[in-house]
Amino acid sequence: MKNPYENAVEQLKNTAKKIDLDDKIVEILKKPQRIIQVNFPVKMDSGEIKVFTGYRVQHNNARGPYKGGIRYHPNVTLDEVKALSMLMTWKCAVVNIPFGGAKGGIVVDPRKMSRNELEKLSRAYIRSISDFIGPDTDILAPDVNTNSEMMAWMFDEYSKIKGMQIPAVVTGKPIEVFGSKIRTIATSLGGKFVLETVVDWLKLKKPLKVAIQGAGNVGGGLLKVLSKSQEYKVVAIGDSKGGIYSEDGIDEDVLKIKKETGSVVNYRGEKISNEELLKLDVDVLVPAALENQITKNNADSIKAKVVLELANGPTTFEADEILKEKKVTVVPDILANAGGVTVSYFEWVQNREGYYWNEKTVEEELKKIMISAASDVIKTSENKKITLREAAYVLALERVISALKKRLNIFSCRK
Repeated sequence: MKNPYENAVEQLKNTAKKIDLDDKIVEILKKPQRIIQVNFPVKMDSGEIKVFTGYRVQHNNARGPYKGGIRYHPNVTLDEVKALSMLMTWKCAVVNIPFGGAKGGIVVDPRKMSRNELEKLSRAYIRSISDFIGPDTDILAPDVNTNSEMMAWMFDEYSKIKGMQIPAVVTGKPIEVFGSKIRTIATSLGGKFVLETVVDWLKLKKPLKVAIQGAGNVGGGLLKVLSKSQEYKVVAIGDSKGGIYSEDGIDEDVLKIKKETGSVVNYRGEKISNEELLKLDVDVLVPAALENQITKNNADSIKAKVVLELANGPTTFEADEILKEKKVTVVPDILANAGGVTVSYFEWVQNREGYYWNEKTVEEELKKIMISAASDVIKTSENKKITLREAAYVLALERVISALKKRLNIFSCRK
């Protein structure tokens, strides 16, 4: 089985073939511009000193400063971070915001650490990479197992190092600490705007039945925004412990039950497994949890007309081919879940200007960008007679190449 970075390179090469791209450009884009590995000590609550390994991979900055999250997980690897940094380059390009791609990670199990230890860890990481980040260099954000509080610690530590307030070095901060309105719901809301554009393009009859795999910030957030519309009915939602199905629809109360009891399975409705949830006869299936959920083993059983990828990499390459044959419309992750990085861009802009937008302005600007990006991908798909995933990658790659040509002026982009 290929590792995540090899898969990312394969996706790049496959896309390059569709636009007859010069191999020399592929060589530039398949390798990160900079890989930073740091090993730093943290004094634990017990008094023990532990040394942690962290990474920051800066893939490409042709279109602007590097941008990407930082994840805390015991299984973080350099290849994973390299792959995700490349994904961020394409994601920023497909929604046409002026950032390149980066990603960071620390090999740690945050569930086994106290809040005090997590703060020490976050600050130590920033001290270790402070020479390589900044508002015009590389901007950090939350990712797996990191949150707004940790972003506040990171911003504060970087500001102490530089001797001045520099909020634009990190996005995803709390509202009280230079954050942006709707950041917590941005990925979900952006996904809804993309979904609406695709549904209108496909001329699907509404209301539409929706199943959501994942009840965290993203999946739960989508439930919230869809429940406010008469055009969608969420009939199933799941988390790591299983799911529930209700033909009558599921409202926001399920999220209260999850918070109180630890799982959505304690809500009213028929209990189902996550595997059963994926195979439900619905109009829209939303994988919003983990990667590799739709595989060659279950793709043929998918009955949804549209798969909206709010998780990163929820569909394997083999499954993608099966869904293509079945004429299931897959809205790829680099478009569907780009609402988060888009509002991060807004936060960065507000930090730079020192002027903060109200909620209505942020939502309006997000809607403009997400609908424009979805429309561009659809147009590319129609013109080239390719899938939405292929179109998103082609569009992103062409934008990055255009920036490289203007800046480097050393390669022709055609063979």
